[in-house]
Amino acid sequence: MTRKRLSGRARLPAAALALMSFLPAAAADLKFAGYLKNYSVAFRLPGAETDAASPLLLGLSQFRLRLSLGYAPSPSISFQAAYDISPRVQDALFFQDSPFVLVPAAGNYRAADFRSLLVPAAGDPVRSFGLYHNLDRLSMTVKMTFGDLIVGRQPVAWGSGRVTNPTDIIAPFTFHELDKEERFGVDALRLRVPLGPLGELDTGYVFGRDFAFRQSALFVRGKVNVLRTDVSLLLLGFREDLLVGMDLARSLGGSGVWLEAAYVLPGALGRRESGASNYARLTAGIDRSLGDRTYAFFEYHFNSAGASQPESYGTLFPRPAYTRGAVYLMGRHYLAAGMTYQVTPLLPASGLILWNASDNSWALSPQGEYNIAENIYLGGGLYLGIGRRPQTSFFGGSGGVPILRSEFGSYPDFAFLSFRAYF
Repeated sequence: MTRKRLSGRARLPAAALALMSFLPAAAADLKFAGYLKNYSVAFRLPGAETDAASPLLLGLSQFRLRLSLGYAPSPSISFQAAYDISPRVQDALFFQDSPFVLVPAAGNYRAADFRSLLVPAAGDPVRSFGLYHNLDRLSMTVKMTFGDLIVGRQPVAWGSGRVTNPTDIIAPFTFHELDKEERFGVDALRLRVPLGPLGELDTGYVFGRDFAFRQSALFVRGKVNVLRTDVSLLLLGFREDLLVGMDLARSLGGSGVWLEAAYVLPGALGRRESGASNYARLTAGIDRSLGDRTYAFFEYHFNSAGASQPESYGTLFPRPAYTRGAVYLMGRHYLAAGMTYQVTPLLPASGLILWNASDNSWALSPQGEYNIAENIYLGGGLYLGIGRRPQTSFFGGSGGVPILRSEFGSYPDFAFLSFRAYF
């Protein structure tokens, strides 16, 4: 699964964003914001286990300019829009392949969309420059006496887990995602009804390509507070599969604890595929502040859709959990630990460790960021995969099933530098 944008026959022109800027409104009703980011990344791809050659080195430098606009013509109606444009200088292989073995597809829950890649145009040769764009928000919110109705392109996300979220499958983040600030927008009709000060009923329909039911999702999620515990129950139908989920979160003895779980029945809302099995995912964790400067968390994740032996990882790729259910981790049992230390008020340092207990491979990620001026940040970090390398190379290959010896040993190592400026 590669991360791609859908191209629909219908077009959603970026002019829709510009049009909103001409709406008559008082200055207090019109809010404009945005940011400019850059991520420059150097990848070292793992070669095959029997390959004596040096690992393949690749690079990518991506800028992202995001413009956001909010308009409220009355207290009961508001509009939101956001548009991204992203020039990239990258190795030509990145136009076709992801350096990671599995990446959940983003953009699959959009009824129609323009082609995300502006340059090179369709049919033109691929070199080292690409220009991408994305109409990421375009929605209207209507505030009513009993709740809020949100129509249009918007974020849809749930879950308490820090590294993995079993109930968050519409547009999830992976653990190695660099930019987690904005959820990828999806096309949805959503109604959120308050149930007291700490409760909510959240229901909606998320449109898939060409509004086809078998490409869409519908959900009902209720949240209440019982015995000082936030309890959320989710019923989600997506692409003819059915997910039943729950999420529990509370404070316990000065720590935060959570339990998030999902059980999925592939084909329960349509035609069940031969050999498709039900699967369960669960995440449990605890976090705590260790003094004024230190925050830490610990998390366990169970994934019944995964394999207990790395030799079977290659057989997972065509299964519904990975093609439709946004599962990307390939093992069954994982432990994660993370820590953030405030070196100075303007310099936080953090680290993440993720262990696949099924094959004894590790993913390590130290990072740091410095607030050099108001609304301007510089950062950097590493992602390191430790484990046995794949028996056969998979990146830029012929499309055959790769033979893996460990999960994180098959991931690339990479180092990155980041720049963020907000306005």
